Amino acid sequence: MTPAVPQDEAPDLLTIEDLTVEYLVGGRRVRAVEQADLSVSSGEIVALVGESGSGKSSIAHAVLGALPAAGRIVGGRIGFDGLDLARLSERRFNQVRGRSLGFIPQDPMSSLNPLHRIGTQVTESIRIHRSASRAEAARQAVELLDRVGLPEPAARARQFPHELSGGMRQRALIAAALAGAPRLLVADEPTTALDVTVQKVILDDLSALARSGGIAVLVITHDLAVAADRADRIVVLRHGRIVESGTPDAVLGAPCHPYTRMLLASAPSLAAGRRRRSRPAGRSTPGATVTEPGGHRAPVAPTSGRDLVRVDGVTKEFRVPHTDRNQGWFRAVDDVSLTIGRGETLGLVGESGSGKSTLARLILRLTPPTAGRIAYDGTDIADVDRRGLRGLRARAQLVYQNPYGSLNPRLTVRQIVAEPLVGFGIGDRSARGRRVRELLDQVGLPGDLAERRPAELSGGQRQRVAIARALAPSPELLVCDEPVSALDVSIQAQILDLLADLQVELGLSLLFVSHDLAVIRQVADRVGVMRAGRLVEIGPADQVFHRPGHGYTRTLLAAIPGQGFGTRATGRAA
Repeated sequence: MTPAVPQDEAPDLLTIEDLTVEYLVGGRRVRAVEQADLSVSSGEIVALVGESGSGKSSIAHAVLGALPAAGRIVGGRIGFDGLDLARLSERRFNQVRGRSLGFIPQDPMSSLNPLHRIGTQVTESIRIHRSASRAEAARQAVELLDRVGLPEPAARARQFPHELSGGMRQRALIAAALAGAPRLLVADEPTTALDVTVQKVILDDLSALARSGGIAVLVITHDLAVAADRADRIVVLRHGRIVESGTPDAVLGAPCHPYTRMLLASAPSLAAGRRRRSRPAGRSTPGATVTEPGGHRAPVAPTSGRDLVRVDGVTKEFRVPHTDRNQGWFRAVDDVSLTIGRGETLGLVGESGSGKSTLARLILRLTPPTAGRIAYDGTDIADVDRRGLRGLRARAQLVYQNPYGSLNPRLTVRQIVAEPLVGFGIGDRSARGRRVRELLDQVGLPGDLAERRPAELSGGQRQRVAIARALAPSPELLVCDEPVSALDVSIQAQILDLLADLQVELGLSLLFVSHDLAVIRQVADRVGVMRAGRLVEIGPADQVFHRPGHGYTRTLLAAIPGQGFGTRATGRAA
């Protein structure tokens, strides 16, 4: 990407020197950032990359004067437009923040006030930072919404946040950040929760602001692909220290630090292909399973024959407030047919609202279809009685997206994993204890974590606990709904490897739902692409990714960021 001003001519707008940040945690000081040095010039995009806890957000909050009460700057300088932000009073910072310094937060739903219209929220920022009249601020708010690419900006200004899509809400946040005409924008994971096509549009907006508006942009991200595509320079952080920095070609093409090489190796890539795992040493033979006296199934040889799941012409409609369209009914899934084979991984991709999560819930019979038939192991799941439904629940389990919200914070790991065993009446207390220990070992967790609670675990550990809980009743099918989207790339790789190992060991079938096509590429044998409730394409993964038959699939593939960085890092052709 060519910046608006040649970098050897553009003056540094932001200069961070020897920055050190500490937090008071449990009565002791923990150093989150140590002697960090970096700069950002006008018209330049600099990406701070690293995993959770690397210190990248602490640097951003220090620049914005928004460190939490437990945090403080204990050394260094933050030079910005002739000021040292590290030593500004709160009163003086309030004159700079929002006017010269703009901030784009990660989550638009928690950052926008649900009770106020979009236009009102942008207008408020304009009135605070530009001293405009109410009428003039309202006019400028519509102009800003138009500038960031919102269609029909005057109409959007009258809407509430819940009436906009995720991408529209993020654009509204960008408009609010631009209200004070800032010279520097700090964007904290601005596209993490967005679909690839929407992500591309938002990143295009930020790039245009830097190129044409001369605005300096500091992007905080754990997504190396985004950094590769959009940044003029990449700064890699680990444990609060900058371990590497340079142009994307230098950092990704010839990384010097082992940590950078590890991040690159972990990052999902379309060039990487399907993860194929060998049977772990000391583990059981891969295949399907039979029930043992202890209540769980032991692996046996794979079986041939009918598919485990068969979906025929399934439609799901939801009642919505009356509109002119569909007479008050919204069709979330529209005449979908597919199969999931034994021991197979079917990847289901599509943007938000495409119907993929609704289809997953239909397959689990968490909601009934409006029309069509779903058969599990040859049996129509609509015909099963209460006892049969209970059996289906044991045979098909769900792994949720968010390991922070899917585990009961009051229970210990042992209690969480044992919960399905108690619920399904599997084994006595002694047998359940043995099964929990076996499951924790199976997902790679040490036994001494059994008495800890979720708050005492990392994100990756929590997702392993969630997988162990799903495996407790020995299911044949795991439905994984965005299971790695909330995790850092190295933890993502660990969880994907774990699922591949478990599939080999236990003969599991997987339905893997995701909006991340690079992740799907690594796990799926076949891929189904959904759009507006319809299955527009389905086929072997290699065919869908390399010879897509539908225009929408090609659009999704073209929108994936960083498609060249994996080959730059590995030296392989795509």
